[in-house]
Amino acid sequence: MQTQDYITRDESAMYYECGYSADNAILLRFGNELKFITDARYSAEAKELSKKQSNLEIIESRDLRKEALRQITQNHIKTLRFDPMRMCVEEYLALKDSVVLESQPNFTQLMRIKKTQEEIDILRQSQKLNLQAFETFAHYITQEGMGKNEKFLWYKIADILQNYGEYPLSFDPIVGINGNAAKPHALPSSNTILQNGDTLLLDCGLRYKRYCSDCTRTAFFINNTLHFDKEQLFDNTQCIQDSKNTITVREKQKIYDIVKKAQTQTIQNLRAGMSGKEIDSIARNIINESGYGRYFLHSTGHGIGLDIHEMPFISQKSDTIIEDGMVFSIEPGIYLDGVFGVRIEDLVVVKNGRAEILE
Repeated sequence: MQTQDYITRDESAMYYECGYSADNAILLRFGNELKFITDARYSAEAKELSKKQSNLEIIESRDLRKEALRQITQNHIKTLRFDPMRMCVEEYLALKDSVVLESQPNFTQLMRIKKTQEEIDILRQSQKLNLQAFETFAHYITQEGMGKNEKFLWYKIADILQNYGEYPLSFDPIVGINGNAAKPHALPSSNTILQNGDTLLLDCGLRYKRYCSDCTRTAFFINNTLHFDKEQLFDNTQCIQDSKNTITVREKQKIYDIVKKAQTQTIQNLRAGMSGKEIDSIARNIINESGYGRYFLHSTGHGIGLDIHEMPFISQKSDTIIEDGMVFSIEPGIYLDGVFGVRIEDLVVVKNGRAEILE
């Protein structure tokens, strides 16, 4: 049986347990007791901002590892869980002779894989703010987007999301026009300019009360107008061409509709009790049967919360059984290298065995 005592430097785990985190801190759990060890730069703020709970002790130290070892010895701790994906080798070697270290990958994410109603409400508000940013950005594109390059548009959406510094970004936004949208995690280019007839993929999110949001839309810029509704219709006289490929508007529309169908059907048909890979297969089968399977380059979704990517994962390898209270993305895509890319993403929470979109 694995011990419930643990050691971690993971900031999301610290915040989840203590209501505060720092980039130089160690959190220890001994039974019901929490020991938050940090240096003088953070200790005062930790005492002020952390949850006021009797089982939490804030400990100031110049040598965090030495203090952690002192606490382990003083409290007669024999075994500690640790996450091998988040502990450096140096720290492992320093601790291993003083305490038995039990490896459990992602154990802090497993602790919070099912969200409370309070967490779901915060995530819903985070996504609502994110979707408002999409609307603001679409209005800007319609008014002033013509001729702007991807780097400028990246700056603009980041500025909108942060709302004068009120909200941190969940991750660096992804802004891809035409062929650059065929790179799932494209970097913005100063050479790619938005013109009528272009396709624009936007993937972005912000943090509200530390909880992340995430959404992707693919939209068509036609007649100086853009919107991020899921219903997208092409102007049937346009096409995109480069030195290697030509894609007709008809094929663009076909690909977009396949991705939308894959996303919609997955959200409608997923159920509690399915594994992550069973849910992934719903989207993947639709895209495979449409002849574009080799162009679906990533998993169907990922959990979200204090981290932008956390458990459960909705992938071909995931055996995690989905339960009520889990929150994750559904985001199938098709990517034709150098020509065209589509991804549509929403966040869902599982309630009463079914998926409900957070919006």
